[in-house]
Amino acid sequence: MEIDPRIVLPGDVINVDTESTVVLGPGLRQEGDEVVATKAGILRHLETGNKWWIESNQKRYIAATGESVIGTVTAKMTEYFRVDIGTAHSATLPLLSFEGATKRNRPNLPLHSLVYCRVAMANPDMEAELECVNPQTGKADGFGELVGGYVFKCSLGLCRRLLNPNTPILTLLGQHFPFETAVGMNGRVWINSEEVKNTTLIANAILNSEYLSTAECKQMVQELINKL
Repeated sequence: MEIDPRIVLPGDVINVDTESTVVLGPGLRQEGDEVVATKAGILRHLETGNKWWIESNQKRYIAATGESVIGTVTAKMTEYFRVDIGTAHSATLPLLSFEGATKRNRPNLPLHSLVYCRVAMANPDMEAELECVNPQTGKADGFGELVGGYVFKCSLGLCRRLLNPNTPILTLLGQHFPFETAVGMNGRVWINSEEVKNTTLIANAILNSEYLSTAECKQMVQELINKL
């Protein structure tokens, strides 16, 4: 990831080559031939796919197309589920947006179950639409119902850092505990391990790591191991 430490404010023009293929993420909008910031934060750029977005620690999640989220099923309709992903309005998850789903073979998710989804469509004036398949492969690729485990909320900034391979806390914890994790960009993290006490320890370590350096994360994990 190419990190640009530039801090931008709403209305700032971002120097992006719009003649090539560009993917604009949260906080950026194209106006004519210019790309303009719509919120304050740190400008980020990912060379793979030429993706640009603004990273900020806002309180409420705003859905953006292509982002992975963790939601809770709140209602089941004839053709779709209603899912709470932390936005101002609930999102919709069509029954046929699962791997292998057909009109005769539909998924049966109980109320309050957790699902790991991808935002298929997001518009400020409409409910977000979700899907549980990778659009490039047509396979689930990890999306779907999350069974067991524990989900907790954290800041949106921490979730984005957890998705960065260079973030040390998950690697450090993985050296001592086998566990599964799913990180939603809507401020929710799901953890599942062999023992409840390990799941609680991992969740607390992740929450405490938000403002720690790599050395401090190592020290914290070692202290937690020594207490077991």
